[in-house]
Amino acid sequence: MINKNAKLILEDGSIYEAYSFGDEKSSAGEIVFNTSMTGYNESLTDPSYKGQILVFTYPLIGNYGIPPINSYKNNIKKFYESDKIHVSGLITSYYSDYEFHWNMEKTLSEFLKINQIVGISGIDTRSLTKKLRKKGTMLCKIIISDEITDNYYLGEKVFFYIKKKKIYGNGKYKILLIDCGVKNNIIRCFLERNCTVIRVPWNYDFLNEDYDGLFISNGPGNPKEYKTTITNIRKVLKFNKPIFGICLGNQLLGLAAGFDTHKLKYGHRSNNQPVILSGTNRCFITSQNHGYVIDSKKIPNGWKIFFKNLNDNTCEGLINYEKFFFSVQFHPEASSGPIDTQFLFDVFLNFIKLKPNK
Repeated sequence: MINKNAKLILEDGSIYEAYSFGDEKSSAGEIVFNTSMTGYNESLTDPSYKGQILVFTYPLIGNYGIPPINSYKNNIKKFYESDKIHVSGLITSYYSDYEFHWNMEKTLSEFLKINQIVGISGIDTRSLTKKLRKKGTMLCKIIISDEITDNYYLGEKVFFYIKKKKIYGNGKYKILLIDCGVKNNIIRCFLERNCTVIRVPWNYDFLNEDYDGLFISNGPGNPKEYKTTITNIRKVLKFNKPIFGICLGNQLLGLAAGFDTHKLKYGHRSNNQPVILSGTNRCFITSQNHGYVIDSKKIPNGWKIFFKNLNDNTCEGLINYEKFFFSVQFHPEASSGPIDTQFLFDVFLNFIKLKPNK
């Protein structure tokens, strides 16, 4: 039985009463919204949401439950983007307690409780989202049963996702993956393309590793906090091995190349963000989850803007044609979401096949 025992308190003093359906504990974080209609299990397990309270604008959440924890290859979870939930809390308008799906193993409520994550419903999330769009992303706390939570937010911290090197597959092409909070489907996309994935921590010294192409993953937080990663990337920019970055990886590559970054008012978090390939009329619908973006006012020599966002004209990707380096702010692996841009993995592998001399 769902009990009305929760409160959402925003940084501006706004208070919303709600029902609790997750773990019975208070929490705090940066409140952000996602406009996707489906894919809540993928979003909850996306490491890029670490430290954030996630609001779904779609009113009905939980109706198809949670799928089983099956492995795909190399012990990678088939229906999840990591091994656990990373959001600090979940907010919905209406939580469905009449879940059903042929592949359902447990309810969303059970999934949150197992992972000790708070979930609340009964809030007008459309109205809440309008407030966030007007005032911008802000801090918040969820209070359960009047439990005291002094801090709104513990601050942005670099995400230590893995602590040692891991290897997946035995394919022809060696991909060195810098893990800042990678989504599982990125690894799946490489394994399906005859690749060996060498996954290393964000602060790993990879300069002496043997690889064909360097991949920089997505992840949470302010990209400027990943100073060790940026330094290492800057060193390999002197060479000619192909580089591909996604989301946070786009920002880290940009910072290493001489671009700057800034925080968006409320970020891009949805499965329907339109982008255009620069210099063409070719558009794509993309999945996105980020709060920071590349500042494209000053473009370093040799670099070009690869894609632009059609909603706000922000930078959605970078490319250096001469050295086979490129990155995108959106998620071409798109789990969950559209797969319009998954061909970019093939572009990366073609760059590897055509790579110039070292």
